[in-house]
Amino acid sequence: MFQSSSKKSEIKPGQQRQIIVLLFPFLLVLLSLKIHGQKINSNEGLSTFKTDSIIKHIKVLASDEFEGRKPFTKSETKTINYLRDQFKRLGLEPGNGSSYFQDVPMVNIATKASPEMQVSSSNSNFTLKGFVDYVIWTDKADPKISLENSELVFAGYGVVAPEYNWNDYAGLDVKNKVVLVLVNDPAFNSGDTTLFKGKTMTYYGRWTYKFEEAARQGAKGCLIVHNTAGASYPFSVVQNNWNTTRLHLDNRGKNEKNCDMIGWVSADAAKKLLAASGNDSTLFAKADIAGFKPVSLNVKISASLEVKANYNQSHNVIAKITGTKRPNEYIIYSAHWDHLGIGKPDEKGDSIYNGAHDNASATAGLLELARVFKRLTTKPERTIVFLSVTAEEQGLWGSAYYAQNPVYPTAKTVANINMDGLNAFEKTKDIIVVGAGQSELEDYLKDAAEKAGRYISFEARPEAGSYFRSDHFNFAKVGVPALYTSAGIDVEGKGPLYGKQRQDEYILQHYHRPSDQYDPKTWTLAGGLEDLKLLFQVGKRLSMESTMPQWKQGSEFKAIREKYIKGT
Repeated sequence: MFQSSSKKSEIKPGQQRQIIVLLFPFLLVLLSLKIHGQKINSNEGLSTFKTDSIIKHIKVLASDEFEGRKPFTKSETKTINYLRDQFKRLGLEPGNGSSYFQDVPMVNIATKASPEMQVSSSNSNFTLKGFVDYVIWTDKADPKISLENSELVFAGYGVVAPEYNWNDYAGLDVKNKVVLVLVNDPAFNSGDTTLFKGKTMTYYGRWTYKFEEAARQGAKGCLIVHNTAGASYPFSVVQNNWNTTRLHLDNRGKNEKNCDMIGWVSADAAKKLLAASGNDSTLFAKADIAGFKPVSLNVKISASLEVKANYNQSHNVIAKITGTKRPNEYIIYSAHWDHLGIGKPDEKGDSIYNGAHDNASATAGLLELARVFKRLTTKPERTIVFLSVTAEEQGLWGSAYYAQNPVYPTAKTVANINMDGLNAFEKTKDIIVVGAGQSELEDYLKDAAEKAGRYISFEARPEAGSYFRSDHFNFAKVGVPALYTSAGIDVEGKGPLYGKQRQDEYILQHYHRPSDQYDPKTWTLAGGLEDLKLLFQVGKRLSMESTMPQWKQGSEFKAIREKYIKGT
């Protein structure tokens, strides 16, 4: 406590020097804070985020005028030009030399399938109906493809996984044969947590892998038995592939193996095939047991495809903000701009698959992140790249091409932060990490969430294989630490049950349907805005560091990263 005194206090010269010496370190700190004050302001930029800015872009990208943003159509031109113009307006630099575009050579394969599949066995002869019982297509450009009395072999899950001591093709020659396989991993149906990763789907459970492995084995065709729980979507989603066009990277001149015919059969059709072979569903159950041996069904099938192939180029859109101190190290935010275009009309006669949530919302979020980063007073020390990729809906092709033909060195790419659908509704307490335990980026997100009074949670259905279903996966495959999140379910004031119901409603009623449209009555984007802020905080922190985030021990991508780093 101070006491008043009429007598002035006197400080002797020696005491003055002592005081200055004592205070000097504190003066340096204050001076540093004055000069670098913005650097320690962890909240800088957060107040800049605006829902109106995001909604404005969603309205444009998901409008009927953009006709579902399908690659190789006039709506691609509209979409990529819109994104380029917005990046220019925000003051971002071109991300690919002097261009905002990266050409992605592709082939558009249009197929017309035979309306019936002929099935013959010693027990019976019958037909399966196209679209209702099966959906088939091809990744080949041959004008005519046929299966003529091709032998059908049940090959379990169609998996060859030496690290799990599992080989569904052991001792089997499938040349000129068609393999029938189950979706997901062996552990999915059996519930045996000792198999593979238990409940969590590995890449072996993904439908794309099934086709790839069947081709490596020399099979003429591959049909996957649909299961809504195992696939994580209904057969109606598969039916979107009926007699439509599919994109594939242009791999002419490369030694790529493909089956002649690939596709799905419904659960009911699979039962008919089993019955024709004198079996029932117990045969499928045997595939869950280690040591399962593939079985010829003694069934022959016939079907055909007429094919028209059109070689052309699609485009990724790339913009950047160059780092101030480490411009040759890169943080890549990504979101795919494409959707399904115009297709089969729904019950209301609407044939435009607008893709408002999937993925106009995250594409708009990418633009919002670019706007906020550009306005920062404290500029990022590392280069921030904003990458909007093509053909995600067709097989993650835009990101696959970028990963195989990177604009920026893979070894110098610090991280990928991918967005595929923003939360269009209320705020949630949680944000969901897809692919738990993969990289240290999960810890960065956890820290940012806790500072915002939130928490991270993990996908409720890891058996759905969501980690392999968006563009971050192609970055992971080349060793780049990749963060992928989805909207939380613990809705503020309403709880997780309500949030789960909202998510289930979207999957069942709107996912890959024309009804995925912007709804001004319910789309507040409040939750999406808060999630976007967390992803911004992660990237901003990475942009000011000199260290590189790592894959966690046990991640299948850790060794790949180390190989790339050693190669520099």
